[in-house]
Amino acid sequence: MRRVLLLLALLLTASPLHAAERLNVIASFSILADFVRNVGGDRISLTTLVGPDGDVHVYTPAPGDAKRVAEAKLVIVNGLGLEGWLPRLVQSAGSKAQVVTASAGIAPLKLGSDADPHAWQSVPNAKVYVTNIVNALAAADPDDAEFFRAQASTYLEKLETLDHEVRDAVAKIPSERRKVISTHNAFGYFAAEYGIQFIAPLGVSTETEPSARDIAAIIGQIRAQKIPAVFLENISDDRLIRRIAAETGAKVGGTLISDGLTGEKGPAPTYIDMVRHNIKGLSSALDQ
Repeated sequence: MRRVLLLLALLLTASPLHAAERLNVIASFSILADFVRNVGGDRISLTTLVGPDGDVHVYTPAPGDAKRVAEAKLVIVNGLGLEGWLPRLVQSAGSKAQVVTASAGIAPLKLGSDADPHAWQSVPNAKVYVTNIVNALAAADPDDAEFFRAQASTYLEKLETLDHEVRDAVAKIPSERRKVISTHNAFGYFAAEYGIQFIAPLGVSTETEPSARDIAAIIGQIRAQKIPAVFLENISDDRLIRRIAAETGAKVGGTLISDGLTGEKGPAPTYIDMVRHNIKGLSSALDQ
């Protein structure tokens, strides 16, 4: 009995020490944070700069963000021009953290002269993100590398299943109806991967403003091509899309999750939830 009590005491005293030594990681926004959480589990301390329903394109760092970045060992970012505000934040924080670009190795799509940063909208690309993240965590904390790799393996299997679900759902939509309008160009990688055409009045960033000519061209395109549905986005003002729907008679198919996950009570608190929510909405609006 004495030996058991001694063992319990050792475990109790070791736990806080292990918790205190957890790898300190920052993710730039909620979708990346979900990938990191699935790999890092309870072996990391994770901070998300742009939280649920936040718009990473237009984020303004909060006063406490510099301190968080200064204390981190890893800062995981999307790259591809998404977080234009982050290099200044890292510099002002005087941080020595390693900055990890989760999209490294993905061939970027181009929209004009800009790279499309929304690479996570393709599930195969999401698997690249996870691979980059697990490699970074394992290198930063070799003692927990085996744990991180086991976590990543389990999650990658779930993403593989998810990819098949999306392909099966798209296959059931008549090819001539695989066209939708969304608020901004957030779904280029989804379109390239799965064969649904997205048309958007805004560019790759929600900071841009469409011209009257752009809006008129989209309205004409909806009418000419009989595009069946328009979609709102969770991070964007819905007035423009509702106006386009009213002028064309196109159905408002629902709200797509684009650049940020929802809160726990929303329809997409995780990446997998997000993709399932989006394909369910698209299928419902187009497969008729």
